[in-house]
Amino acid sequence: MNFHGSRRRGEDGIAMVIDFLLSNARLVLGVGGAAVLGIATLAVKRLIERAGRAADAEKVEQKMAESWEELSLVSASPTLLKKGIEGVVMKHVAKATKQQKGDLCQQPPTSSLELQPKPESKSKRLQLCVLSLQERLQQYYHTRAALAPQEVQRAQSLALDICTEIQGFLHSRHPDMPLGEMSLGGSLLDDLQVVSADHACLLVPLQLEASLWHLVPGEETLLTHPLHWMVRRVNLEYFPRGRSYWDRYLVGGYLSSEAVVNMFSKTVMETMNWPTISSTLDCLVRPVPGGPDLRLEIRPGNENGGIESSTPPLFISMLPLLRDEDVALTAQPELTSPWVNAWHLSLYPWETQRLAQLDASDGGYRRLTLKILKAVCRLNPALRPLKAAPLANLILHLSDGESDWSESSLDVRFQQCITELIGYLEQGALHSYFKPAVNLLSSLSEDQVDQMGFMLYCAVSEPEILLI
Repeated sequence: MNFHGSRRRGEDGIAMVIDFLLSNARLVLGVGGAAVLGIATLAVKRLIERAGRAADAEKVEQKMAESWEELSLVSASPTLLKKGIEGVVMKHVAKATKQQKGDLCQQPPTSSLELQPKPESKSKRLQLCVLSLQERLQQYYHTRAALAPQEVQRAQSLALDICTEIQGFLHSRHPDMPLGEMSLGGSLLDDLQVVSADHACLLVPLQLEASLWHLVPGEETLLTHPLHWMVRRVNLEYFPRGRSYWDRYLVGGYLSSEAVVNMFSKTVMETMNWPTISSTLDCLVRPVPGGPDLRLEIRPGNENGGIESSTPPLFISMLPLLRDEDVALTAQPELTSPWVNAWHLSLYPWETQRLAQLDASDGGYRRLTLKILKAVCRLNPALRPLKAAPLANLILHLSDGESDWSESSLDVRFQQCITELIGYLEQGALHSYFKPAVNLLSSLSEDQVDQMGFMLYCAVSEPEILLI
C-alpha cells in the first residue's frame, strides 16, 4: 500500500493488519462476496491514503480513527460487512458530492484585474444546483447521449457509399458468389447509437440452398452453447460436394465461419483499391489490420481535400450473415473462438424489436432510458466494460415487473436500473432475456466488477455523479 509523503512507523503496522483482516475476510466470504469485498477494500484504502497525505498531526489522527472505525466493518463477519459497507460508502460519497455541489454554487475567486462574472455563467452554476434528477436526465440525454441528425445522416451516407463500392466489386470479380443484397444494420440504423456516430455494420447475407444446408441450434451441438450454432452440409449422398458454392469452405462437414471470414478478408480487405476509393469518396478509407474481424476505418475529408482531424473516424464492420426466418447467424470468430465452425446467434434483432414493441404499446421511454445508460457507461471509465447487450436485457427484465415507463417516471426507472444492476453484479450473473442459459456478465473480470460495483453504490444516494 503506497502512501504519499512521509510515513509514520504505525502506518506499516496498519497496512499489515488490513492485509491480514482482508485476507481472512476473503476466506470467509468466498467467491460470492468478491464484489462486496473489493468495494470495502477500495473504501478503506482511500480513507487511509487520505490520512497518510494529511499535513498536520491532528488531521492524521482524526482520519486514522475514522479508518479504524470503518475497518471494523471489514474484519467483522460477512453479515456485518454486507450491512455496513453500503452505509460507509454512502456517508463519504454523499459528503463529497455535497461539497462538490457547494463548490458549483459558490462564486469563484477573482483577482483585482478581473471584472465581475457574467450573469449568464452565474445562472448556469445556479441551475446545476437546482435541477431535479428528472431534469438532469433530460439535459444529459440531449447534450451528451443523443446524436445530431446531421451527424447520423453523414455517417449513414458514408457507410452506404462503402456498401455500394464493396457490392459492386464482389459482383464484378466474383459473379458466381451467391450473395443477397447488402445493407446497413446495427445501432446507427436503429437510432440507438449514442455520444458519437462512429460505428456501423455492413450486413453481407450468404444465400444457401435449403436442400443442402441445415442450421443446427447451439443446444443441439457438441458445444451445447446457446449462441454457438453450426451449419451442417446435408444430402451429400445425393448432392455430392461441389454442388454448392459454399462447399469450398467446409470443415468437417460444417460450413466454417472462420473460413468465410478469411475469404472476405483476402477478397475485399486485401484486394480492393482503397486509395482509389478514398479519392472518389473524398475521404480516407483503409482496412483495420491485426484483428479477426473485418473492419474499415473511414476519416471524412474537408473542403480543401485534406482529412478532417477534428471529426472522429467511422468504423464499418463487415458481417457475413445467414438468415432463416427470425434467426440471424453472423460469422464473428472473435465471439466464437476457438470453434472454427461455430456461427454466432445474434440476439440484437430480437432485443431491439421487443423494446420497440413495448414502447409502441404504451408510449414508454425504454429506448431513451437505454440510450442514457449506454452513454453513462461509455463516458464513465469504471462502467465502460458494460456493453449494450446487458443494459438492453436489464431493461427487458425490468419491464416484466414495471409497466410505467412514461416520461414522468424516467428518474425512478433510472434509479431502479442502478439498483438492479448492483444486484446482478453481486450475483455475478445477468441472464439473457431470450436465452436464460447465457450469462451476459461472464466476460467481466473480478477487478471490473469491483470498480463498477463501487461506482454504482456511490450512485445509489447521489445518481447525479453518473451524469457529470
